[in-house]
Amino acid sequence: MFKHVFLTGPPGVGKTTVVQKACEALVSSGVGVEGFYTEEVREGGRRVGFDVVTVTGERGQLSRIRDPAGSSHGRREYTVGQYVVDLPSFENVALPLFRNVGSADGGSRKVFVIDEIGKMELFSQPFIRAVRQTLEVSSCTILGTIPIPKGKPLGLVEEVRSRRDVKVFTVTKENRNTILQDILATVQTSLRPTT
Repeated sequence: MFKHVFLTGPPGVGKTTVVQKACEALVSSGVGVEGFYTEEVREGGRRVGFDVVTVTGERGQLSRIRDPAGSSHGRREYTVGQYVVDLPSFENVALPLFRNVGSADGGSRKVFVIDEIGKMELFSQPFIRAVRQTLEVSSCTILGTIPIPKGKPLGLVEEVRSRRDVKVFTVTKENRNTILQDILATVQTSLRPTT
């Protein structure tokens, strides 16, 4: 019996889109959905960074391409490739979402979206702690995304991937339009109260 559902797959394959479609379907079937997505930010057709966007539409900066002229003003810089991660901005938007996860209103189970548990997000220790706690909340099913293994394993990602209560779907260009029903069926099953 799976309690949480995570999608994995190569960058740009459409994991976030599948998660968003799943959320729309869940909300229209009366399931409470909270959490956040990561959306790419484009300027003039090129990707300049990522924003973190809550299910309710609140938005904050996650990362931007490093400005060659800009200095880091002596602060510690968190970088992934060419992107500089804005940790305070990410934490301001994402962390408050975790605070009321355990408070299931009227005993109803809900879905909590974590898109994604990736390199950028894992610079945040409070985020790692919040994800670990949420994995243990009985009234909550996580619908999340994790990167495919590449290079050095990411601790929390491997922890999630190896959990017995986590079902991992791999999204590909071939299945991304048909996988939604399987994902929804698994989430709906995990939302049923365990007797």
